[in-house]
Amino acid sequence: MLLLVLFVVGLAVGLTTVLFGFGGGFVTVPVITVVDAGLGGEAVRVAAASSALVMVVNALVATSATPRDVLVRLRGRRALLVLLAVGGAAGAAAGRYAPDALLRWGFVVYVGATVVDLLVRPGFLRPGVAGRVGSPGRAGGLPTALGLPIGSVASFLGVGGSVMTVPLMRRAGAPMPVAAALANPLTAAIAVPALLVALLARGTTPTAPGLVGGVDVPSAVALLAGSLPVVVLLRRRPPRIPDAVHAGVYVGLLVAAGATVAVVG
Repeated sequence: MLLLVLFVVGLAVGLTTVLFGFGGGFVTVPVITVVDAGLGGEAVRVAAASSALVMVVNALVATSATPRDVLVRLRGRRALLVLLAVGGAAGAAAGRYAPDALLRWGFVVYVGATVVDLLVRPGFLRPGVAGRVGSPGRAGGLPTALGLPIGSVASFLGVGGSVMTVPLMRRAGAPMPVAAALANPLTAAIAVPALLVALLARGTTPTAPGLVGGVDVPSAVALLAGSLPVVVLLRRRPPRIPDAVHAGVYVGLLVAAGATVAVVG
């Protein structure tokens, strides 16, 4: 029954992957935190590690289905991708040893701060003033130097790279569909090394049925079973959503994710 519920949740994961660039971590961390609540404080650590697996698969599939005229904006950004990967590995390694309270409340605080920033500062919900920073022509104008901190924080907290990259690209002038699409390959660059660390590195994660390293494999597979068909379908036939509504729902989902992790003790 639990796996069936996760399959249904996976449908939502696929939807957020395509529409918002959330390759899985944004939704997976709250969900698996609830599923593995019996592990106590270790639940968030397991959720963050498991999210890496979901993010890798979803982000790679979504990227493979993204039009080339969108992906071409990443041309020449190898240094950014390398720094994202290095940060992803470093953040995942640190997360294996960090106190569970730091992971849980770090996730909540970061998501909360992001919501406040998106609501208060112009350029996200009010795209008319966007485009003052960088250029949407090259990965949304993301500065290369931000690759390391974005990768580190994203994998450490399990929030997924899109929670950082989509707002930055949006403020650089990219419309939501483009920012979400580019967030998938950027997330993959973070999640691949983070997943390897989660599977191979030793840490404080407990031994329990279904856990491989720090990854709850059955839960992750159930989520992927629901998400992948949705990713493929929506990449082929993307829905048309008004840009302002698209951005507003993004903020609402951030609020829901942060609240879920905060409530689950």
